[in-house]
Amino acid sequence: MGRQFGPWLVGIGLLIVVFGGLAWAGLLSWFGRLPGDLRFGSGGTRVFIPITSMLLVSVALSLVFALIRRR
Repeated sequence: MGRQFGPWLVGIGLLIVVFGGLAWAGLLSWFGRLPGDLRFGSGGTRVFIPITSMLLVSVALSLVFALIRRR
């Protein structure tokens, strides 16, 4: 590991802290309840398939990585 790896770790840590703060404040309560996120339940069994939420995460990460690659 070189010195170039340190700033990346700090950046990732800051992103985790920001998203954790948003989740703690309740500002991400909409995530997982988007149209297209499937929920099934019967008795004591529940199944949750977050199709739309994961598509949103995939698009966001693809954009971030595309921007990083352009540097």
